[in-house]
Amino acid sequence: MRVATFLACFAGAAVGCLDGRDATIPASATPYWFPQPVDHFGSNNATWQQQYFVNATFYKPGGPIYVHTPGEQSLTTRFVDGTHPTDLAQTTNALVVAIEHRFFGKSNPIPDLSGSSLQYLTIENALEDFASFVRSAKSHPSDVFRTAVSKNAKVVFFGGSYSGNVAAWMRAKYPRLIQGAWASSAMLYGRLDYYQFDQSFGQHLQALGCAEKFSQAIEAVDDVLVSGSAADVVALQAKLGVPQLTPQDTAGLLSGLSTLYSMAPVTTAKDFVYDNVCSFFNNSSLAPIDAYARAIKAVISSDGMTEQSLRQMGDTSYGLDNYAIDQPGRSWYYMGCTWFGNWQTAPPSSSGLSRYRSQLVNLSYFEPNCQRKFGSNVAIPVDVSAYNAKWFNTLRGVSNIYYTSGSLDIWRDATVATSTGNLLPSSPSSPVFTIDGATHSQDLGEKQVNELASVTKARTIGDALVVKWIK
Repeated sequence: MRVATFLACFAGAAVGCLDGRDATIPASATPYWFPQPVDHFGSNNATWQQQYFVNATFYKPGGPIYVHTPGEQSLTTRFVDGTHPTDLAQTTNALVVAIEHRFFGKSNPIPDLSGSSLQYLTIENALEDFASFVRSAKSHPSDVFRTAVSKNAKVVFFGGSYSGNVAAWMRAKYPRLIQGAWASSAMLYGRLDYYQFDQSFGQHLQALGCAEKFSQAIEAVDDVLVSGSAADVVALQAKLGVPQLTPQDTAGLLSGLSTLYSMAPVTTAKDFVYDNVCSFFNNSSLAPIDAYARAIKAVISSDGMTEQSLRQMGDTSYGLDNYAIDQPGRSWYYMGCTWFGNWQTAPPSSSGLSRYRSQLVNLSYFEPNCQRKFGSNVAIPVDVSAYNAKWFNTLRGVSNIYYTSGSLDIWRDATVATSTGNLLPSSPSSPVFTIDGATHSQDLGEKQVNELASVTKARTIGDALVVKWIK
C-alpha cells in the first residue's frame, strides 16, 4: 500500500481502506467552490476559490451542520462519506460538509508554495476562512449547500490531528457560530524539541515486547552513522536497502520508515506496528541490527518505494525550490517553521531516555530547511512560547470542546491529554478522554472491524455531547 494512501486511510481520506465503511452511504463526488480573500486582515483583497464537498443524504429540516476539514491533507470525498461524523449524521439528521484548508490540495490563495506566498498561511487567515464559510452557509444556505438548510441550524466542528486544532480554535474564537467541537488527537501544544514523539512510539514497542531490541538497533546504526568511516556508512546503507545520502539524511529517512505505521489504528485483531516492526524482532534470533534491516526493507518493499522516492523522502536538499502547489509536506513544513515547531527529534543524551531514532535527528536536521525552503525572513528558531501563549491559552475555560487522544498516539504529548497529565482540566462541558490502546485519531476515523472497546466508548461519549450541543 502506498505511503500517502496508507496514512490517509487513518484520517478518513482514502478510498478502499481497512474496513468498516457503511457501503450504503453514497459518494458525494461533486466539488464546490467558495470565494475567499487572500488575506482577511491585510491589503491583499484578491480572491481565490476554496474547495468543499457536501453530503446531505441524511439531512432533515431542523438538523445540524457538521463541518470537517482534512487540515494538513488534500480534500477527498472520504471526509464527508467515510468518517465518524457521517455515521453520526445518520442518527442526528445532519448535513456534513468538508472544507479544504488554505494552501493544501486545490485550495490555494496564490498558485505556488514559495515563502512569499505562504506568508498568507496563518492561523488567523485559516480560521477566518472557515468562519466566513459558516456565516455564508447560515445566511444563504441554498447557495452554499444547493439544498434548503435552516438558517438557525446548529454547527459542530470536527477534526483529527491538526484539524482537531482547527476545530478547538473555531469553538474558542467563534463561539456564536460554532456550538461545539470534537478535537481528536489535536496537536495543540507546541514544543521545539518534540522528542516525546518517539517516547510514545517506544511505549507502543514496549507493549509489543520489542522496545529494547529496537533501541539496540538504533544504537548500532548510530555507531556507524556517527562514528564510522565513509565505507562503513555505505555498507550500512546497502544493508538497510536505502540510498547513499549523508549520515544525517540517512538517519532522518530511517526514522520516517521505521515509524511509518505508528498512526495506523489498533484493533483487537490487528496491530500494524507489531506486523511491520516488532514481528521482525520478536520472532527471530537475529541480532537487533539485522532484524531492523529486515523491517526497513519490508516497509520499502510493501510500499513499492524506489530509489528516487526514498531520496525524495530522505534528502533534505530535495525540492528546495519546487514551489508547485499540492505538496502537503511543504505547506506543513512551513507551519512547523512559523507556528508550533514540534520537530520530531531524538531525546537529549542527558535525559537518560531510550532512543528510537538516531541522535543525528536533532534541531540541526530540521531548522536550517526553514530558511532554505522559505527564505531568510523565516525566524529560527520558531517562537513556540509565543505560539502557546496565544493559541493554547485561548482554549482555557472554553466550553463545549471534546478532547480525545489515544494512549499509544505518537502525538499524545502535544495534545491536551499528555502522558504525564492533562494540560487543561477535564470538565463536564469540555471533557478530556484518553482512549486506552488506541493510536492517532481513531475515534473520528472509519469504524474498524474488531474495534477496541475504548474507541467505541470514546465515540459514545462524543456522540452524547454532540446531541447535547445541537439541542
